Amino acid sequence: MHLSRSARPAYDALEAFSQTVATLAADAGIDARLREIALIHASQLNGCAYCVRVHADRAVAAGIAADEIAQIAVWRESGVFSARERAALELAESYVFIHEQGIPDEVYDRVGGILTEQEYVALSWLLVSINAFNRVTIAGRYPVPRRHGSTA
Repeated sequence: MHLSRSARPAYDALEAFSQTVATLAADAGIDARLREIALIHASQLNGCAYCVRVHADRAVAAGIAADEIAQIAVWRESGVFSARERAALELAESYVFIHEQGIPDEVYDRVGGILTEQEYVALSWLLVSINAFNRVTIAGRYPVPRRHGSTA
């Protein structure tokens, strides 16, 4: 069941929300690189292959190297991410697993010490949005077929 086709008004509202959040993030200084790194990681953790593909494609278009995209899943052991990117990755994990303990104080403090309040808020809204899209695409079993002749 393809949820975006089956209940188009609800999906359109989610898409409009996503556009509002994207504008909020851009206005807060969240660039495409930081945004896509966080959205890929949340989608990886949620197990959403469809959104991982969409955001990996957008990451490539934003100039993120394939090696960097491959390192997202193992960011704690990797040295390719800046302090801001590491903060975004950690916050992404907290939003995916928010049901376990909310946003832990140590994450709030650590991430809040790196990102401005405006960046933290904007990134939080991006993560709320991607978590919603992940659920729509997973529940709808959106297909992710093999690509032929493509490297992205």
